[in-house]
Amino acid sequence: MRADVTRLDLRLRRRSLTGFAAGMAAYALIIVALYPQFKNSSNLNQLTRNGSAVAALFGATGTLTSPAGWLSANIYANFLPLIMLLVTIGYGAACIAGQDESGTLCLTTALPLTRTSILLQKAAALAGQAVLVGAATMICVAAGRDSGLAIPSGHLAGITIGITMAGIDFGLLALTIGCWTGNRGTALGIASAAAAVSYLISSLAPVVGWIRPARYASLLYWSVGDDQLTVGLSPASAAVLVAVGGLLLAAAALGFRRMDLH
Repeated sequence: MRADVTRLDLRLRRRSLTGFAAGMAAYALIIVALYPQFKNSSNLNQLTRNGSAVAALFGATGTLTSPAGWLSANIYANFLPLIMLLVTIGYGAACIAGQDESGTLCLTTALPLTRTSILLQKAAALAGQAVLVGAATMICVAAGRDSGLAIPSGHLAGITIGITMAGIDFGLLALTIGCWTGNRGTALGIASAAAAVSYLISSLAPVVGWIRPARYASLLYWSVGDDQLTVGLSPASAAVLVAVGGLLLAAAALGFRRMDLH
C-alpha cells in the first residue's frame, strides 16, 4: 500500500509535532535532573499521605520519592498523557472531519486510492505521531539512570507503549466521530471529554472508593493507572488497548465509507 497520504499528513504537521516531542523530551530531562534533589525529602511524601484526593487529581499517589513514584507523579500519570492526547485527538478530529469542512478531503479521495486505504494511512500517521512523542520521552527518561532513577527497561518501555496506545485509541475515537458526523468540533469535544473522564477515573480510583469499580472503563487505567511503572504493562492491559483501537478503526472505516463529502 502506498503511503502518500501518511507522508503528506506528517509533513504538514512536522513543525507542531517536532515542538511537542522536543518539549516533552526537554521536560523529561528536567524531571530526571531534579530527582537527586528530592529523593531523600521526607516532606515530599506528606503530599500524598492518607490518600489525598487533591494530590491524586495530579497523578500523585503513593511514595513520591521512589523512582517509580517520582516519574509517575511528574511525567507518566499526567504530563505525557496530556501531550499525547493533544497530539492524537487534535489530529484525529482534523484529518477527516476537519479536511471535509475545509473542502480538501475531496481532493484526497480523488486519488486512485480506496477510502479504506486513505483511512488506514491516516491511522498510520496518527500512530506515527504518538510513537514519536512517546519514544522521545522514554529515551530522555532512560538517560537518567545515573540520577538514581533505576526503573527496569521493560517497565519503562511497557508504560510508554501503554500511554502511546491509549493516545492512539483516543485519536481514533476522534477520527471515528469525525467520520460519522463530519464535524471537527464535535469530534474534538466528545473525544476530549472522554479523555478527561478517563483521566479522572484513573487518577482518583486509588483514593476514592466509590470510583474504584469504574477504573476498568478507563483507557488510562489500562495504560498507566495500574502501577505499570512498578509491575510493567500486563498482556491483559495491552490486549484491551489493542482491542479498543481495532473496534474504533473498524467503526471509522464504516463511517468513512458512508460519508458524503462536501
